[in-house]
Amino acid sequence: MTPLPKCSAPAKRALDAAYIDTLEQLATYTKQEIAALHGVGPNVLQVLEQALHEHGLAFVPDK
Repeated sequence: MTPLPKCSAPAKRALDAAYIDTLEQLATYTKQEIAALHGVGPNVLQVLEQALHEHGLAFVPDK
């Protein structure tokens, strides 16, 4: 399991509250679902998306 990259404290708390602590878990959500978490802004989304890409992962495509 690959840990999440460092991000802001509010984003970390939001991801922790959603029980997301690895990139593999993050890859089971859409970008919009993660963006909807309070504390996750555009900069954090970019960092998370880049980390997913570097590990051959991606957000679930929108439905």
